[in-house]
Amino acid sequence: MAQGTETPAGPPGDANPGASGTAAYLHRRTLRRGSAGWLLLTGLGVAYVVSGDFSGWNIGLSKGGFGGLAVAMVLMGVMYACLVFALAELSAILPTAGGGYGFARRALGTWGGFLTGTAILIEYILAPAAIALFIGDYVESLGLFGLTSGWPVYLACFAIFIGIHLWGVGEALRFSLVVTAIAVAALLIFAVGAFTEFDAGRLNDIPADTTAFGSNSWLPYGLLGIWAAFPFGMWFFLGVEGVPLAAEEAKDPVHSMPKALAISLAVLVFLALITFVSATGAQGANAIKEAGNPLVVALQGSGEPTALSRFVNYAGLAGLVASFFSLIFAGSRQLFALSRAGYLPRFLSLTNRRKSPYLGLLIPGVIGFTLAAWSGNGGRMLNVAVFGATISYALMALSHIVLRRREPELPRPYRTPGGARTSSVAFVLACSALVATFLVDREAAFIALVVYAVALAYFAFYSRHRLVAAAPEEEFAALAAAEAELKRD
Repeated sequence: MAQGTETPAGPPGDANPGASGTAAYLHRRTLRRGSAGWLLLTGLGVAYVVSGDFSGWNIGLSKGGFGGLAVAMVLMGVMYACLVFALAELSAILPTAGGGYGFARRALGTWGGFLTGTAILIEYILAPAAIALFIGDYVESLGLFGLTSGWPVYLACFAIFIGIHLWGVGEALRFSLVVTAIAVAALLIFAVGAFTEFDAGRLNDIPADTTAFGSNSWLPYGLLGIWAAFPFGMWFFLGVEGVPLAAEEAKDPVHSMPKALAISLAVLVFLALITFVSATGAQGANAIKEAGNPLVVALQGSGEPTALSRFVNYAGLAGLVASFFSLIFAGSRQLFALSRAGYLPRFLSLTNRRKSPYLGLLIPGVIGFTLAAWSGNGGRMLNVAVFGATISYALMALSHIVLRRREPELPRPYRTPGGARTSSVAFVLACSALVATFLVDREAAFIALVVYAVALAYFAFYSRHRLVAAAPEEEFAALAAAEAELKRD
């Protein structure tokens, strides 16, 4: 048994009288297997991200201009591509709900696993809270049911969509796929409409800051503007790395997971390119750089709403719902895996009769709703989420590098093109993006660090001494330790 782990037994809480309770413990903590094929997994990957195409990315124009954001988007696209290829290999090796935590647990030990899992949780708990605020703004701007953005709308979002998740994972992912398809169709229709107004001269219409090093019409804020735009280049892809969290509920995860990751990333790259170029060229970078609804502004400017702009406005709401819904799923599965293994309180991993981790859905939902109602600052919460995301990316890429070098003979049904060189590129770019978050929102970065420090204190003084050896991710790591010990002998 791995050091610091124990075998649970007795009541499905925290009691541990002996090994006889292991089966009962895990039985109360099982997900519905075989619920998602590659199509639903692909839809999940796109759903995580699609709201970022409708808003948020454009703020990068105010940091780096068209040229700066374009370079940042390409570099962040390369980072995500390299990371996705690495995750495809890792998820085929260890297809469990732990995702990044499970990979890091084997490669980097218990501390690495907890650091990675906590960073992922920061992303997937904060992001839905921020998106709930954006949904409220959309509901108010569209005049739906006479509602204004406020706590009743946020509460309805969490209650309705968590309720669908509690119903069952298959039903939840099918709902997500339908809403995501609507949002993707709307982006394609938007691009067709925006390209009819396209003027290449508008792409670089932000006045150059002559005091910035290397500034010109394409880089109005200089070379540093490229770096400052990194977090916004991420908005076109942020969240796709969460697909492996559905591994335990997937059909044939060894083959369907790499396929879903590759296809979803390809779809996201295509949507990013057409959205970024068409929206900026339709009205100009200066017009949309700080717009809360850049696609609508790109279509109508300061004029009256058109039929197409109204359609895109409604579709933007669908995109927000898709991302909100799928991020709730991702957060619940990461929390489930960490809790099942004892890193977090074990009761959080209990599942209901439909095999949904009900406390792992409800408690983050309560936290998200409270943050949304209390803060009202969606941008700040998303910046905190981005900070957590970049830490997890660096650690997941490092996990791939370590496993490739330390365990080259580990069975790999799928192998990352380029091997450790590919994940090394992801690691370097993730570290660069992490530093860039301090350029964009220093306060958000420090808030994330405080949350991280509190979580680490809990792990250091309590939970690391109470880990569950029978959890799949812990067994996988213990097997590696046993094999290494045999080789030494």
